[in-house]
Amino acid sequence: MSKTIPTQRRAAGSRAKPAPDPAANGGSPVSAQAILRELSDAGVPLGAAEIAARLRVGKKERRAFDECVAILERDGKILVNRKGELCIAAKLDLVTGTIQGHPDGFGFLVPDAGGDDLFLSPREMHKALHGDRASAKIVGVDRRGRPEGEIVDVLLHANREVVGRIHEERGVWFVEAENRRINQDLIVPPDERNGAQTGQVVVVEIIEHPSAHREAIVRVKEVLGSATDPGIEIEIALRKHALPFEWSAAAKRQTARLPDAVRPADRKGRSDLTALPLVTIDGENARDFDDAVYCEPDGDGWRLIVAIADVSHYVRDGDALDGDARERGTSVYFPRRVIPMLPEALSNELCSLKPEVDRLCMACDMRIDARGEIASYLFYPAVMHSRARLTYTQVHAWLMAGAGDGRTGTAPPALRKHLAHLHALYKVLFAARERRGAIDFDTPELAIEFDAQGRIARIVPAPRNDAHRLIEECMLAANVCASRLLEENEQPALHRVHEPPPPDKLAALREFIAGSGLSLSGGDSPTARDYAALIGRIRDRSDFALLQTVLLRSLAQAQYSPDNVGHFGLAYETYAHFTSPIRRYPDLLVHRAIKGVLARKRYTPTGMTWAELGVHCSMTERRADDASRDVLQWLKCNYMSDKVGETFPGTISGVASFGIFVTLDGLDIDGLVHVTELPRDYFHFDAVRHALIGERTGRVFQLAGRVNVKVVRVDLEQAKIDFTLDESAAPVTVAPGPAHPTYVQPLGRSDRSSRDRPPRARKPRRGAAS
Repeated sequence: MSKTIPTQRRAAGSRAKPAPDPAANGGSPVSAQAILRELSDAGVPLGAAEIAARLRVGKKERRAFDECVAILERDGKILVNRKGELCIAAKLDLVTGTIQGHPDGFGFLVPDAGGDDLFLSPREMHKALHGDRASAKIVGVDRRGRPEGEIVDVLLHANREVVGRIHEERGVWFVEAENRRINQDLIVPPDERNGAQTGQVVVVEIIEHPSAHREAIVRVKEVLGSATDPGIEIEIALRKHALPFEWSAAAKRQTARLPDAVRPADRKGRSDLTALPLVTIDGENARDFDDAVYCEPDGDGWRLIVAIADVSHYVRDGDALDGDARERGTSVYFPRRVIPMLPEALSNELCSLKPEVDRLCMACDMRIDARGEIASYLFYPAVMHSRARLTYTQVHAWLMAGAGDGRTGTAPPALRKHLAHLHALYKVLFAARERRGAIDFDTPELAIEFDAQGRIARIVPAPRNDAHRLIEECMLAANVCASRLLEENEQPALHRVHEPPPPDKLAALREFIAGSGLSLSGGDSPTARDYAALIGRIRDRSDFALLQTVLLRSLAQAQYSPDNVGHFGLAYETYAHFTSPIRRYPDLLVHRAIKGVLARKRYTPTGMTWAELGVHCSMTERRADDASRDVLQWLKCNYMSDKVGETFPGTISGVASFGIFVTLDGLDIDGLVHVTELPRDYFHFDAVRHALIGERTGRVFQLAGRVNVKVVRVDLEQAKIDFTLDESAAPVTVAPGPAHPTYVQPLGRSDRSSRDRPPRARKPRRGAAS
């Protein structure tokens, strides 16, 4: 077959000079630095006009001067005293930070500079809302010995709109926020109700923010509907988590100008991969196909090509679509609805690697040796033509049907050899993974099936199979190569980093497992191989679920950062996300950085620094996770609402001073057994042992313990389920596995990247401050 494919790794070329550091405009009389310097030199508070005069700010510069003052005040670097004079906040012994509310009415100020959080009493929290930036002074310590603060000034209001339920009591209309961290009632004047009826879900706009002596005043901007309307949980989540879900007018205009297919001009400068039998392998409901794969023997090793949709060809740095994609950061998957990072004309059509059509791609062409190590790699832009859209279920069935003779069973003849090669390569790559010591938590997975109204119909097992793992290993290899290329050519980019366990969590882990006669090797700096070895030693123990859960909770959370510290869980020295640019903004940035290397130019994104992009993209990932989790939690509560009084076996998945959280077998639905529902005794919380221990009876309720529980209450409004122990039921003796199964939801596509971060362990979510 004819094909034009580079056969040698392209030289990275001369190394680009570092981008110049933007001038900090410190020489300008209207710079923030100049204002701070003048205040510092004066040694006393000064009025704005006095500072402007000292800096010789002219009329033309006065607007810029006022903007600098506003920015300094917003950032908490200066404050205005009662005389209207500007003061340096650091000299006032004030702490500046972000307010974090608690559902029980109190809160904390999380300092910008780090250190201990300041406890804020309910009275102080009446002055502000969750998420606001404020300055506070330390006024003492609370009954737990924590520093206690008093809010001096609210620097920036974080909430412009709030979603919640509207209620009426004695003629007073108010809104209770869906975000329980906003504990205050929001007062709705009678003429600002906009026709909303009690109990409806509404979006309100804040007219007046709260103060020490006044509630927040709001107007109803939009009535979303009844709390039981189909899909209302998604509408709530979108607004509660401030997820962008409408395209800007400029992005719509740009989308309308996109072509329907690959044009001749688009093919220039690209390798031709259209003759290769590349295929996509995804979930049954996937519509956005980011990646395709091809494999063939190469001497005693393998040649693997991972072709990824070339989104960066159509979405350029700084254009309207890029602005919307950056704001979203990632696609968000809900039941029967996706909030895509890119318009469907791109995500499901022009960029999607659909079968039997030409598509632009970025290819990672790798040579992998017999031991599964990457011997060489090459990146290049190309044109491809997918031969088939395959599913994990199909491929797994074909692989298993031919397992006896090493072929691929009933797969179409044109694909049998190709899939057999991929499967053989997977076994080599997986063996290399085990030698590397990557952590592989044994987490059973479930799939949720939904009815026509978007409600849960049933929850069924969805074990990962060799087809999932095959694609996962191919994607991991391409991601490693992308990170290596960027590192070797000193091109800044966002890496996917997973730091080693924090010292405090590591110490708590060692103390806990020592009680089970175990130890974690590696001293103060254990590696992933040390974790993997310990998991291997405990896999057959009866307390495996408990020990694995505690191991999991000792790990840090993966995030995006330009500082490459490696990926602890995967045991990689360097790692980046390259394989999903349709639905993850960091991947799109990595594509642009790679193209910069190929063009021997330095790519620098517009508008934000790499560090700022890392923080932003990590935030949008967490935001999407939280929104999806909220929707699923509400749906699970709805599913359980007709099961009050029924008994279920379960596993203790969280322990706190106020009770135990129990996850029901085979459902991944959890609820709280409050400490008052435990057998009559005084129970004391042991944080090291993750247990509640009875003072009189000595009875222990420990993480991963097995219990029978009865459903006693389902609160749809707060999306909470309450259990009580049912000790009349038959004892639970066989644990089903770890207490933290991971969802594989049929919500549009599988998240094949989720395995680069450890499954998130459950933590106590409600009750007293803990």
